[in-house]
Amino acid sequence: MARYLGPSCRQCRREGTKLMLKGERCLSSKCPIVKKRLPPGVMPKRRIKVSEYGVQLREKQKIKRYYGLLERQFKKYFEIASRKKGITGELLLVLLEQRLDNVVYRMHFASSRKMARQIVRHGHILVNGRKVDIPSYFVKEGDEVEVTEKSKKMIPILESMKDISRIGTVPWIEVDPDNMKGKFVYLPKREEIDLPVNEQLIVEYYSK
Repeated sequence: MARYLGPSCRQCRREGTKLMLKGERCLSSKCPIVKKRLPPGVMPKRRIKVSEYGVQLREKQKIKRYYGLLERQFKKYFEIASRKKGITGELLLVLLEQRLDNVVYRMHFASSRKMARQIVRHGHILVNGRKVDIPSYFVKEGDEVEVTEKSKKMIPILESMKDISRIGTVPWIEVDPDNMKGKFVYLPKREEIDLPVNEQLIVEYYSK
């Protein structure tokens, strides 16, 4: 499947916010968005007037890049959310949070969602005791996610788990660092998802 192969930090600069695409580097002073506040290719003295459509597009691109999805994948999630009862934008974010690669990242088994996808694809993750190698697998309430026994000594995973004590975990996920396992306790509410995006603009974008 096609993937963006350019510099990850360039995407953050384009959206004007940290998308946490490179793990630890995003939290350090080396993060390019701290040094280069302007979008790539924009001259310092140039004024840019963004249309309503442009603002909506940027919000869509921001969340799409945040979760590392392609346009077709993202639109599919939006269509699923639009068929459910409730607020479409909030349901969309909940669906994205249920992706296995995102859950692995949230549990600190990986330092970024990109790394989480690789870990899942390479068969290092179990869901309810069964190996799952599909990053887009939907994790449900009560599901237990853990690192396979053979993979518990992998240095990248061990290094990523050090962030638990420093950053902590999200409310809807419980993590047992000693056994490298966690539980998806409940579906998160919008106010619990710390994501700098206005999902209503995304709904308006696809409603046209």
